[in-house]
Amino acid sequence: MPGSADTRAVTLRGLEKRFGSFVAVDRISLEVARGEIFGFLGPNGAGKSTTIRMLTGLLTPSGGSGTVAGYDVRTEPERIKTRIGYMSQRFSLYEDLTVEENIDFYSGIYRLPAEKKEERKQWVLQMAGLEQHRRTRTAHLSGGWKQRLALGCAILHEPEIVFLDEPTSGVDPLSRRAFWDLIYDLSERGVTIFVTTHYMEEAEYCDRLGLVYRGELIALGTPRELKATSIRGTVLEVVCDRAQDALTVLDGLPGVREAALFGARLHFVTDEPDLAAARVTTALTGAGFTVERVVPITPSLEDVFVALIEASDQRRLPLAEVAG
Repeated sequence: MPGSADTRAVTLRGLEKRFGSFVAVDRISLEVARGEIFGFLGPNGAGKSTTIRMLTGLLTPSGGSGTVAGYDVRTEPERIKTRIGYMSQRFSLYEDLTVEENIDFYSGIYRLPAEKKEERKQWVLQMAGLEQHRRTRTAHLSGGWKQRLALGCAILHEPEIVFLDEPTSGVDPLSRRAFWDLIYDLSERGVTIFVTTHYMEEAEYCDRLGLVYRGELIALGTPRELKATSIRGTVLEVVCDRAQDALTVLDGLPGVREAALFGARLHFVTDEPDLAAARVTTALTGAGFTVERVVPITPSLEDVFVALIEASDQRRLPLAEVAG
């Protein structure tokens, strides 16, 4: 069995995907260990879904190489499909069918043996908490129930690797938390999870993270490692009125870097926290804002996200100026 003794579930080596002159995925290299929950983060259009489509055999790479479950993404995509589960961004089940009918349909797609079908159906219904809704039309389920059903159908055939592309997009926080409980359970059973998300609190649940931006992998590590090493300086939080308007005052202020809006508050990075706090308080007060406090905080993954993207843009700027 290819890769059976290998501790790596997924490997990428300079993986590329081009559409004409547009580079969607730019020479990404990384490894995902078996049983790991690996989070693939990035803004919309960064290349996350394109990467997953190459890894699941739905797109052929333009360059580089990769393996999934020991099989080559270029030459063995059909073998890969038998070893993985895939849940796309868009709800992919049939809404005019009942919960039970959807499970039966996917049992046929995965060619489950007759003696296995009923056992797996019962497992999915119990795992997703849908025993009392087995005859409910899927269209009538809430978003959270639909996502659980979609996950259940994606893992009916007991795959060793599951790819989840924005699996909780559009569902409420409680449903997201319940969905992640299911992911943890799969990981504890030895299943590898490769998940894309734009929710930073979900990123905290992952064993390791890869941040992709404009097709490039710009950071790789555990949540703790990224928070400890990715920000040069101190993060300060500003609590004031009209935070969105106040952001314009911070932009360009000496000693203030990477200022961004975080809900009703502002965060910025500085190398001189005491001086910058006084300078920001004075500038905002002078501009008519009421400042409650400016205090140092432990950086969040969202702070890391902003800092890494700002740094990437700064690296690209000289190249853009030369090209211009």
